[in-house]
Amino acid sequence: MDKQFSLLIDGQLVPGAATFDVINPATETVLAQAPRADMAQLDAAVAAAKRAFPAWAARSQDDRAALIDQLAEAVHARTEEFAQLLTAEQGKPLDQARGEMMATYFVLKAFAGMRVTDKVLREEGGNTVIEHRTPLGVCAAITPWNFPVVLLANKLGPCLLTGNTMVAKPAPTTPLTTLLLGEVIAQILPPGVVNVIADVNDLGGALSTHADVAKVAFTGSTATGKKVMASAASGVKRVTLELGGNDAAIVLDDMPAKLAAEKVYQGAMVNAGQVCVAIKRAYVHETVYDEFLEEITRLAQDAVVDEGTRQGVTIGPVQNKMQFDKVSALLADARERGTVLAGGAPLDRPGYFIAPTIVADLDDDAPLVREEQFGPVLPVLKFSDVDDVIARANDSDYGLGGTVWGKDVARAMDVARRIDTGTVWVNQHLAIDPAIPFRGVKQSGLGGELGEAGLLEYTQAHIINAVSLPA
Repeated sequence: MDKQFSLLIDGQLVPGAATFDVINPATETVLAQAPRADMAQLDAAVAAAKRAFPAWAARSQDDRAALIDQLAEAVHARTEEFAQLLTAEQGKPLDQARGEMMATYFVLKAFAGMRVTDKVLREEGGNTVIEHRTPLGVCAAITPWNFPVVLLANKLGPCLLTGNTMVAKPAPTTPLTTLLLGEVIAQILPPGVVNVIADVNDLGGALSTHADVAKVAFTGSTATGKKVMASAASGVKRVTLELGGNDAAIVLDDMPAKLAAEKVYQGAMVNAGQVCVAIKRAYVHETVYDEFLEEITRLAQDAVVDEGTRQGVTIGPVQNKMQFDKVSALLADARERGTVLAGGAPLDRPGYFIAPTIVADLDDDAPLVREEQFGPVLPVLKFSDVDDVIARANDSDYGLGGTVWGKDVARAMDVARRIDTGTVWVNQHLAIDPAIPFRGVKQSGLGGELGEAGLLEYTQAHIINAVSLPA
């Protein structure tokens, strides 16, 4: 790739102190050189955001919203450029890359349409109490490699609308689309309002502990999220953590087996299973279990696994070597413990390709059931009793999402109420809406993104309590 990429610091596109290779996961070859920031450039980015904060916070919400809207339109106009680059660095099929860019557009437009208003808590007897919301200051956004653009938009929209400034740091295996976004931002937003740096996982701690960073918004693994939380604790910083999940799908006895298999397969295998709320384990009632297994196995066997720009591809590669090795190890263990019905091993060719895999006959304590695989591998387990399967689904350190499938919607919703996760969908999956809050429980996260709740995460509640003086 001939394109040169730059950091964005104080409105200027600048080279890094060094460079690092970005690998195409479909070929295992170098796609491009990314600029690598050093500590001095991190400090410069934070300092620029701090300088820009007072003027940006002083603008009206309508003014800030207009610029967010302009940014959304500018990104939308370059959808194909972003999508091609996203497929090259992340690996997802091109139609899914275009989908991520459309989601980015809709998220930014949605936040541009939101407003934070004063809330009257009391107004009686000469006493007026309002809750006023103020921006926090400089916010750090640390984003992952599975959805590098839209997961940044989830942070960028509310951060900017509420009057904060930002330093964004993408994952080192997928920095290019974020750096390209920085080029677009440089043409629209005032200098310093958004800064983009890239690293090789060596600056995250310094950014999280930086004295001039007021909030850290992180999406990624639970293990790294714990480190971010510990780092932020030194300055009692605000944190939003959207972490890992081990989302269960429960297929009830009145759900048509073939339809359930189709929906669960899609929910498990999109983006090669590299979705925080992908279906990671499926519990299927014994009366529909065999038919479900037959259909989901057929779907996995019919998948087209290849480089994401090729016609008809449905599954791209796992994004990076570290994750590929982790999924491969889980597969090796599953082959020993259970019955592999489709897939079951990495493909013997260049690229981090793993065919979609369906595994039956695993115990609940198998690593593939207990851990977050984050790859195109799905264990399918049988159940007979609803109370029992709810207990099994809830027996996890994670609590991000989940699904319940059944023709009797009221009954399915009753089951959903008992699932201990931040979101439970009924007869649908991945129904992410910018207007609806998304959050995790247990070790799947802290705080929330999207909706009004996500907007308020970037503000400080400020109480004004006034009384009238006697005449």
